[in-house]
Amino acid sequence: MKTTRVTPDSLQAMKREGQRFAALTAYDYTSAQMVDAAGVPFILVGDTLGMVVQGESSTLPVTLDHVIYHARAVNRGTTQSLVIADMPFMTYHVSVEDAMRNAGRLMQEAGVGGVKIEGGAEIAPTVERLVQAGIPVCGHLGYTPQSTHTLGGPRVQGRSIEAATKLIADAEALEAAGAFAVVLELVPASVAEEVTRRLTIPTIGIGAGPACDGEIQVFHDLFGFYTDFKPRHTKRYLNVAEQIAAAASRYRQDVAQRAFPGPEQTSDLKPEVRDELFEYLHGPSRRTAHG
Repeated sequence: MKTTRVTPDSLQAMKREGQRFAALTAYDYTSAQMVDAAGVPFILVGDTLGMVVQGESSTLPVTLDHVIYHARAVNRGTTQSLVIADMPFMTYHVSVEDAMRNAGRLMQEAGVGGVKIEGGAEIAPTVERLVQAGIPVCGHLGYTPQSTHTLGGPRVQGRSIEAATKLIADAEALEAAGAFAVVLELVPASVAEEVTRRLTIPTIGIGAGPACDGEIQVFHDLFGFYTDFKPRHTKRYLNVAEQIAAAASRYRQDVAQRAFPGPEQTSDLKPEVRDELFEYLHGPSRRTAHG
């Protein structure tokens, strides 16, 4: 039986029907399979892979080739979820033509269902052109990690009247340009609620309160793989890093003490074949000497 994949239209229908949805990042085939099997409708191959996979201090070193590599793996691990890929730093800023070419590579080479780009009214013309070319676009406002140096790190955005009204105007500009959804990251809850009320497209929050139409979290944060720090906006549903470290320690001890592998993990020759091989390799006298 063929599985129907979630589309941008599906998410918009969920907003119209008042259904709130979950979203998660994924960066490889195995994690994508897990998230897809859980029925999570939206998977983002985020440039956060720079930190949680590559060990970088920010998303800035992530290249288009990196995202394509990971997005291909994620796409192969899914049958239901809508897979969206981040466009990395400087892959859509130079020109609309540059953005078209790079987004086209993500669609063709990775097989994703759309792209996510950061920015507001200033990138609306790029969003409009991508959408006209048949490339679904998800916007991203509030704290935008690719602008981390300008914003002074991961801080809540839109706290003043001026900043809040600009964020609302940016969200409306992205919707007018054809974006199918907008991520709101580190935005005051009341501002996120206002944006959600004004837009007909879904808002997807992360550190933006409960009023958004969807919620996105980083896989490694949610399940305790990433231990460098725990963002305030996440909830640990598992602590996999501790469990894996403890299991790895038991494995190390078992190997050192010759407790693993044991008979149940081992295969061998039939006794008569083993004896024949031993005699062939070492001769009958040596075999007898060793029993």
